[in-house]
Amino acid sequence: MTPEQITLVQQSFAKVAPISAQAAVLFYDRLFEVAPSVRAMFPEDMTEQRKKLMGMLAAVVGGLSSLDSILPAASALAKRHVAYGAKAEHYPVVGATLLWTLEKGLGEAWTPELATAWTDVYGVLSGYMISEAYGAQSQAAE
Repeated sequence: MTPEQITLVQQSFAKVAPISAQAAVLFYDRLFEVAPSVRAMFPEDMTEQRKKLMGMLAAVVGGLSSLDSILPAASALAKRHVAYGAKAEHYPVVGATLLWTLEKGLGEAWTPELATAWTDVYGVLSGYMISEAYGAQSQAAE
């Protein structure tokens, strides 16, 4: 994850923020379409969950320039997700869904360079979260 990638991710997320409610709907609709088994992990009314998703993304994206500042919260989130039934193999599905959502939300602004930047950022954070939640051996199995 380079400084240039961080800048690209932060600039692109600033364009998504104004449509965050719609982006969250797109994200969860897509997630439940591609991984219907995870639907049971979520409440029936997704209103608050959508807000939590976008708030968490805003915090993470905002903190990318000082990664150490967001890692404790990422660790805690990863451990909470275990209690909800999340597994290491869910992370790639969530990542693909996030990228799909960003592509839909950003339209022509979604470039191969931006896709790579988001992929790298998600890879770093999800790898860390998997390691925190399930141990380093789970990450190595990916």
